[in-house]
Amino acid sequence: MALMTFSMPVLPPFRLDLTVWTLRRRADNAVDTWDGHTYRRALQVDGTTLEIATAQAGSSMAPRLSVRLTGGKLDQRSEQAARIALTRLLGLNLDLAPFYCLAEADPLLRTLAAQFRGVKPPRFPTLFECIVNAIACQQLSLTVGIRLLNRFVEAHGATPENNVLHAFPDPALIAGLAPEMLKPIGFSGAKARSVVELAAGISTGRFVPTALETFDDREAVQALMRLRGVGRWTAEYALLRGLGRLHVFPGDDVGARNNLAHWLGRRDRLDYADVQAAVRHWQPFAGLVYFHLLLANLAEHGTLTDGSARDSDAEPERSIRAARREAG
Repeated sequence: MALMTFSMPVLPPFRLDLTVWTLRRRADNAVDTWDGHTYRRALQVDGTTLEIATAQAGSSMAPRLSVRLTGGKLDQRSEQAARIALTRLLGLNLDLAPFYCLAEADPLLRTLAAQFRGVKPPRFPTLFECIVNAIACQQLSLTVGIRLLNRFVEAHGATPENNVLHAFPDPALIAGLAPEMLKPIGFSGAKARSVVELAAGISTGRFVPTALETFDDREAVQALMRLRGVGRWTAEYALLRGLGRLHVFPGDDVGARNNLAHWLGRRDRLDYADVQAAVRHWQPFAGLVYFHLLLANLAEHGTLTDGSARDSDAEPERSIRAARREAG
């Protein structure tokens, strides 16, 4: 088993723990794992499966990442692939100073931003992984969706030598499956067809994910909604978590709507138009608000119990209520 170590700079402020939780969303996520100190994920590079293990060195204001690669074969391409993947997964090169400036002028947002200061907006390594995540979670709770994804990855993802982690499956592999092969692990017939057709479209070049990078939001949503099983929620989810468009708040996301309503102190049920009207005040960072509200929900339900919530951030509900009064 080969070993390689290196370090990576990060634009401050940065907290690996909060960023990883925003990426993984649930404690039993088997792809993006976290033990309270080290983030681990398997990655396929040139037909070889590697494990990336990453820990934060330095404070949130002087951060860097300590990275350890293990695998059967490691070279310069392995390191470069790991650097690219981590930069995307963890938002390492994003300067969020403009967001914090915006938050300072808004009492409610200022409290939320301060509570989770240092979180960076994550992105899935590929649009394929992003869309499959969305499809798996459609019409299911996030907890059930994550467990379905775990079974998918364990059944079809490659694993590094002497390791239990599985890399997210390659589209070329999934394209060769009959949709019925995904049903025993919990995919409905419709979801299975959507996943296999997406993989086949990428593998044959009928759908080129990188082309969407040059599209505006409307064009990208239209292109995504031409895919089987992709509606507005999945398309907007892909804009935010796949293409990194931080102004996008997926307004059809029921969990996000509930988080937003709770944070705003609203007792009515928000619809898509309500969400877009509410987040307009925080543009072009509505997507960052989405991620912060996800963390707030995880913290409220006791998920961030491994040091992710600092003592100085205790009693967030009391401070948020005070901020609401200040905001009028």
